[in-house]
Amino acid sequence: MAIALQTLETLEFPKVRQHLARYTAFSVSREMALSLTPSVDPVEVRQRLRLTDEARRLIDEMPDLTIGGARDVRPAAGLARRGGVCDAATLLDIAATLASARRLRTTLLKLDPEAFPLLREIAADLPLLPEIEDAIARAIGDDGQVLDSASAKLARLRAEVRTAFNRLQEKLHNLIMSYGDALQEPIITVRNGRYVIPVKATHRRAIRGLVHDQSASGATLYIEPLTVVDLNNAWRELQLAEQAEVERILAELSAQVGDHADAIITGVETLATLDLAFAMARYAAAMRCVMPEIADAPLPPDEPLFLLTAARHPLIDPQKVVPIDMRLGGPFRILLITGPNTGGKTVALKTTGLLALMAQAGMHIPASQPSRLPVFKHIFADIGDEQSIEQSLSTFSSHMTNIIRILRALEGGEYAETFTTDPTLREADRPSNGRTLDADALPEPERADRLPALVLLDELGAGTDPVEGSALARAIIERLLELGVLGVATTHYAELKAFAYATPGVENASVEFDVDTLAPTYKLTIGLPGRSNALAIAARLGLSPALIERARAGMARQDVQVEDLLAGIHRERDAAAAELQRAAEVRADAEKYRERLAAELREFEARRDEAWQAAREEIEAELRQARSEVRRLRDEFRSVSVSRQWLEEAERRLQEARARLPETPPGKSAERAAAVVEQGPRPLRPGDVVRVRSVGLTGEILSIDEEEQTADVQVGGFRMHVDLDELTREKRGNGQEGQPSRPMYESRETSIPAPRDVSLELDMRGWRAADVRDRLDRYLNDAYLAGLPWVRIIHGKGTGALRQAVRDLLKDHKLVASFSSASATEGGEGVTIVRLQER
Repeated sequence: MAIALQTLETLEFPKVRQHLARYTAFSVSREMALSLTPSVDPVEVRQRLRLTDEARRLIDEMPDLTIGGARDVRPAAGLARRGGVCDAATLLDIAATLASARRLRTTLLKLDPEAFPLLREIAADLPLLPEIEDAIARAIGDDGQVLDSASAKLARLRAEVRTAFNRLQEKLHNLIMSYGDALQEPIITVRNGRYVIPVKATHRRAIRGLVHDQSASGATLYIEPLTVVDLNNAWRELQLAEQAEVERILAELSAQVGDHADAIITGVETLATLDLAFAMARYAAAMRCVMPEIADAPLPPDEPLFLLTAARHPLIDPQKVVPIDMRLGGPFRILLITGPNTGGKTVALKTTGLLALMAQAGMHIPASQPSRLPVFKHIFADIGDEQSIEQSLSTFSSHMTNIIRILRALEGGEYAETFTTDPTLREADRPSNGRTLDADALPEPERADRLPALVLLDELGAGTDPVEGSALARAIIERLLELGVLGVATTHYAELKAFAYATPGVENASVEFDVDTLAPTYKLTIGLPGRSNALAIAARLGLSPALIERARAGMARQDVQVEDLLAGIHRERDAAAAELQRAAEVRADAEKYRERLAAELREFEARRDEAWQAAREEIEAELRQARSEVRRLRDEFRSVSVSRQWLEEAERRLQEARARLPETPPGKSAERAAAVVEQGPRPLRPGDVVRVRSVGLTGEILSIDEEEQTADVQVGGFRMHVDLDELTREKRGNGQEGQPSRPMYESRETSIPAPRDVSLELDMRGWRAADVRDRLDRYLNDAYLAGLPWVRIIHGKGTGALRQAVRDLLKDHKLVASFSSASATEGGEGVTIVRLQER
């Protein structure tokens, strides 16, 4: 079942297809665009829309993606399948199409299968025939000529053709030189495929040969001299042989194409399908379209089944079109639009129907979200004046003929079997106040989940007596309600406004008219009937006020009251809209102030945090300085005689600096580890014998800094400042843990005070060889006095000069027991390990 062709024409869907076809890239997809029809299968409609959505997202990621140089080669493939021979240019088109299919297939199959499942599924049908591509590329050049390399025989024949031609030309040039006086012109020309020379008719007997032609005046004969006949024959025979070989090559290539004709034809059609999807995507992007939701599940009674937000007619200039909101289903199924002529009623009808057709064709629609449509099995439209003098049809007759056709289609066949019901809306069933619609009290077809048809009627009941026309319009609308369809109708009858107000399932709507400018605004308002602006327009144009009042007096009192009531409703609505606009502006201003205050607050907090951090860093620097001073005093206390009063004063200053340190603000981590990591039955303390894991030496703890979790350790003749995490408690030699003992390696006497803080390694990179002797000798002496068992000399690899100078000194140095290169992981030849003599 398909949408009626008359509906497509009435709603101007062919014009939309023409616009879509402009975005296609080759003839097959253009034909598909021009023949595109809406589907009535919900599954197919959803698949089409998802394919367009995938193509749109892909075009956003790859704006330059196209189908390449594809051509419609289906006729050529069919000819080859029947045994025909394709010419060289056609074979090039086939190769280009296969190459385009191969490239597009590779691109699409690399896409994320979760994000682009439909495009990947279609791409799998594109053919992969590289052997045909290669065969055509080897045999035919880009200029469409068969290449010499197509076969060995063709290469040989063409070489012989060139040789024969050169011989022929050389012989003819010699004849021209010999018979110069007998020739009309000293040139070589061609007649009937043979090379000849122009001979004067008066010198005919001077040159023996075959006459192939003569000039119009008869003064010139074109003669093929007998001496070149054999050369001409040989050249021509070679040409024929060359042509035969070319035809054989083309036939061979055509046979390969014919063997894969079905795959090639399928590939062309698949390329067209993909190109049509890309065209729909580009059209949707150009028109700022959205993907509509396809509604099929039952919706709440107050939810419209058909919903368009800011819908725009796709054939009207985007700069001039006025968006409309349209909804059907839920509280009402029939929308009755009233308003002045040229006010936009017909545009609203066509926009409603045309966007439904576009969605069911797989196209995104020019609207905004949210937009929701069902899949209609029928869309009927009676729009415009189809008078026919030949058929004696007036405007009224034309409209009634279409309406009768629509009703018969709805009442007969599958639609009637499923949706027509016997019960009708009786007067007793209608609420007295007219506005409350009880969905449970309506016949079953009136539920929103069973609305498969859309009916669009323009100027319902027009063209005849107003009384009879309005009565017919009411009857038709009631029948459409019974049939359970969605519908939009336009009218000028005031009686239908009251009918729509009092009838469940029918709603009023209007297009606005600006009386001040005497121009329509094209805005559609659902819920309010249109006003009759005839008297207001007449007064605006200058008609006498007395005539205006006489006309008002001639109107029925009820009609005047209705018009006054509508005028009051419109004024109240305009006032409410103005208040809403002012409220929105106030809210926007409040949002601006809120954002500005929030920004100022963030800036203040940032400045506060910066000031706090600067103050903390300053106090921490003072604290570090105080700690360094205390450590220095402790060191001096052990080495020199320092008064206890002086040390207590330093401790007091340290406590004062610590007290000035502010606490960390909430949300920021400022806690430091405050306890010494427990490495035994009790925490480490001064006097314990420990092993420094980083250097593998044993010493005695001199002091512990609980704040920084560090300790000073006396290792032999030098002192180390290390983290507590690097220390492991060692048992003393006599088994008494609390008694101090000497380090395990210290078995020799120390007679010379050791310098402090001698490093285990010396970095000499960048030194000159001349500086090595004095500085290295001094370092070795200090290391020896400090009791170091070994040291590392870092000299780098470079040219090797510095390394050689170091090792020359080490060979003869009295404090050096041995030396060697470090392991590969520790620097290799760039580092020398020196073991010192024991004292």
